[in-house]
This record gives sequence, structure tokens and C-alpha cells, in this order.
Amino acid sequence: MAKVVLKATDLDGFLSEHDKEAIGVMDKKYGEVTASFARYGTAHDNMERGREEKNLVRLYNEMGKILQDICKDERYINVYSFKTPHESHAEASRLIAKLRDIRTDREEFVYYVQRAYELLFNFAWGGSQGAEKNHLIIKTPVTVPVQNYAVHKIPNIDSQIENTVMCVLLRGALLPSIIMSKEIEEYSSQGYITPFALFRIKRDETKKENNMEYILDLDRSYIDISHLDGKDLIFADPMNATGGSLVTVVQYLMKEGVRPRGVHFFNAISALKGALRVVRAIPNCSVWTLWMDPVLNEAAYILPGLGDAGDRINGKDEAPPGRNILQLIADYGSNITGLYRSQLREIEDTVLGRQQ
Repeated sequence: MAKVVLKATDLDGFLSEHDKEAIGVMDKKYGEVTASFARYGTAHDNMERGREEKNLVRLYNEMGKILQDICKDERYINVYSFKTPHESHAEASRLIAKLRDIRTDREEFVYYVQRAYELLFNFAWGGSQGAEKNHLIIKTPVTVPVQNYAVHKIPNIDSQIENTVMCVLLRGALLPSIIMSKEIEEYSSQGYITPFALFRIKRDETKKENNMEYILDLDRSYIDISHLDGKDLIFADPMNATGGSLVTVVQYLMKEGVRPRGVHFFNAISALKGALRVVRAIPNCSVWTLWMDPVLNEAAYILPGLGDAGDRINGKDEAPPGRNILQLIADYGSNITGLYRSQLREIEDTVLGRQQ
């Protein structure tokens, strides 16, 4: 099997001493939060619980301020609640709360993932200040007294989005990537459908955060290297924990001679360590995230996080080796396949073309 392996020790080499100090500050603060969780979960009465609720609110406010201070001078790290007007924050906060909630079932989770990536697209491109406008003329169902049309203005961002390739970190990032590609199509005056590059990558879950390995399986990836050089590479992974998967893929591409115009990484939630690693390791890489979480646990999962986003989007496989990409698409159901039919056709052509 042709594969590429990146080790956690390689990733840590990209962090500066200042980065490590910032991560250490957050680890210490989250230790206080963990102690508060324990007291909150075992409170004996409403008074005790109420007191600990106030403590948790205080600690989370403090963590938010520390994270904002860490990120304020980071040109390539874009956190929605740090860079948008205050009145917009409630929508993102409520959306992330629904994604985190253990009671949110799969269908509802997919719905909120769709909303998250629509927000992320607009965060990155939709609100382009001073951009020229494109005009969309839409035929409506109203025909009396004559056929009616509506004219709508949207930002003219063709030059930013019509040079893009959607790079999918299979499998958890499949649906978010499809959503982002659809948003690009809708904002393009030409109805641009992104090409897709599909990377089968996983991390070795038997290892811990400090010795984690990231394994890119080239035999089960679907890539045309010639289509990637000079392009803006778009990655949409709901969770950025360590940054290892992205770094593994982009470093492989660069060794193969690909020189991207830029790399954009879109996450519903990113850990501080993961965000710092990718912008240090990858030239001209921007992170766009709705929410930043403070730390990772020993197993390299984000805290407080939202669990396994891939399983919550796709459902769990009953047995290895698991469903292939076309089976995953089929399992999304008619609502998803109908809405994203242009993207799915592009993905199917990419996969079936490779298999011929």
C-alpha cells in the first residue's frame, strides 16, 4: 500500500516557544475548568449547582478573553466571534451549542453543519467590503400580468472563488466539502463547480496526542496533481484538533511539486493548538473557524469539543473496512443528494474516472 505518514513530533517542530507558552496557559486554565466540571456534576443542591454555574461562566469568559488575545495578532487565524460584529455572535454561539449537544441526533446535526458552513463561507467571502457587485436575474413562478423576474445583488468574488479546488479529507469532511462547493457555485456568476481532490487519511487512534501518527492512503485517494498547482486549495473539516491531517496532505502535495496560490481551512470548531500548527507549517494558509476551543486531551480530542464529527454526520460503520465514498453519498439520502447534485456528479466522475 502506498502511504504517507506524519508523526506528532514533526508537527510540534513547527510551533514557536511563544506558541507553546500560549498553549500551556490554556492547559492550565482548562485544568481549573475541569475541576469545576467535577463540582458541577456532583452538586448536592440547587444552591451549590448555581454557585458552580457562575464559576463556569466566569472561567469560560476568561478563556475566551485569553484566546482572543492570543489570536489578535495572528493574521491567518480567523475566528468568527473575534472578527465579526458583536450582534452576530449569538447565532454562531447557539449553532455551536446545538452541534455540541449530546441530544442532537444525526439528522439535526447534519442540518446544523449545513448552517455552519453557510456562515463560514460568508465569513470568508460573502461580506467582502468594497467589492463590486454581480447582478442575478431570477425567473420567479409569478406569471400575471407577465412573467416576473427579480434582480439581486451579490458580491463579485469570482476572482477569489473560481480558482478553487475542493480538497476532501475523507471521510468526516465529505459533507462539509460538498456544502462549501455548493456555496461557491451559488456565489459564482458562472455557476462554477469546483473540481474535487479526495484524500483518504486517518490518524492512528491507538496512539496518544504526543505520539500520534497521520496516515495518508494514496491507493484509496482520488487526486489529479496537475489540477492542483497554482490553485486555491479549500479544505472543510468540521473539527481541527491537531492539524495533522491537513499538514500531512499539503506537505505531500508540495513534495509532488504543487505550489498552491493559497490554502483555506474551514472548521466549525478548531483547537488553539491545531490552528497554530497549520498556519506555522503551511505557507499562506488561512484558518476560518466559527469557534475556538482551548485544549486537547491525551487522545488528541478537542475539549470541550463535540465528539466524533464524522460519525455524527455519516453514522458509524458496522464493520471494517467501512463504506466507500459512493456508499457514503448514497446514505446521505434523497434530500442531500438532490440539493447537491452538481457536486455529487463531480465527485462520482472523479472516483469512477480513477477506477477505470
